Amino acid sequence: MPDHPTPGILPALSFPWPRWIVHRGGGDAAPENTLAGMLLAAFAGAKMVEFDVRLSADGVPFLLHDDTLERTTDGHGPADALSWKVLSRLDAGAWFSPRFAEEPLPSLADAAQLLNDHGLCANVEIKPSPGREAETGARVAADCARLFAGQTPPPLLTSFSTVALTAAGEAAPALPRAWSVRQWDDGLIAQAQALGVCALDLPYSELNAERAAAVRAAGLWLLSWTVNDPAQAAPLWALGVSALCTDSLACAASTTF
Repeated sequence: MPDHPTPGILPALSFPWPRWIVHRGGGDAAPENTLAGMLLAAFAGAKMVEFDVRLSADGVPFLLHDDTLERTTDGHGPADALSWKVLSRLDAGAWFSPRFAEEPLPSLADAAQLLNDHGLCANVEIKPSPGREAETGARVAADCARLFAGQTPPPLLTSFSTVALTAAGEAAPALPRAWSVRQWDDGLIAQAQALGVCALDLPYSELNAERAAAVRAAGLWLLSWTVNDPAQAAPLWALGVSALCTDSLACAASTTF
């Protein structure tokens, strides 16, 4: 695994992951955070997928974006109130299309197996339920270190939660981490350095030349989301953005930066 970027070294020169990352496993082609979506991404030629991981009531890491189950499954209520045995029986595909009916929620172990089998890189977003930030960060990171052992490049752990990121760093210090933030402020770079992350992950609307240059000068990689048009991506590559998250499998399979 390459060393984390250091001040004075242009991060983009050694960025080890693919430049396009498929959002929530399959982008807009499949129900989010499912194995079906990841398979479609692999078949389309994508090289890296992003997905969200949280914990069941009994501590099993599984894939789901929301705190609650209603939007993307046939379940109800807080996701972390149910055991993995119950969660694993839910339908996570029919909401998207009848052709995905009975697609289950995958565990992190399920997802890792598929990615390893198909040579896909992983961007694992740690998505803790309220009050379980440290527990989720530590468990997800430890499991990723085990499940993706030997993968080159290693999985990239991201989160909006600084508590989860700190716990992840303590549990699996060899795994690289990136901090996702929704809005720029002038203290972000110092906070990122204090967290010990290797990258900042920002919406593309928050980026400009001055901000991008400051991030790169601090020895951090710069990630951005969510970009679905190569024409929209071009000025971001010019700013020195290292990778873009996309819902478009066509973008994700592209080799043009």
